[in-house]
Amino acid sequence: MVVKGLGDDFLELKDLKEKLVKAFEIKELDSLKYFIGIEFARSKEGIFMNQRKYILDLLKEMGLLGCKAAETPIEPNLKLKPAEPENVMDNGRYQRLVGRLIYLSHIRLDITFAVSMVDSMIGGNITHSRM
Repeated sequence: MVVKGLGDDFLELKDLKEKLVKAFEIKELDSLKYFIGIEFARSKEGIFMNQRKYILDLLKEMGLLGCKAAETPIEPNLKLKPAEPENVMDNGRYQRLVGRLIYLSHIRLDITFAVSMVDSMIGGNITHSRM
């Protein structure tokens, strides 16, 4: 559980902690740095979130760690079609990849459309062609 937004009201925070200790086994941690694949950084301007480590882990898992970055998440006029049988990825691995991309798209809204395109092809895997 992350408790935030109590400001300088230390008595209210202390009361909340006491109630939580009575009801649950809890452990108070330091400032949040990494949680469920999201990195947090604090500054005077606010709290910033990114998924750099999550993305690097995903690229490593897929064998794409040294890949060249693209300027856009999907090429314009790209048409997806079912993959040829010899190019089909293991369906479980493909579904895991798509699931991880869907999770990533919660913060990276710029990839949402591209992820929805590959998600729609689950079961057939995909290749692509240009118009």
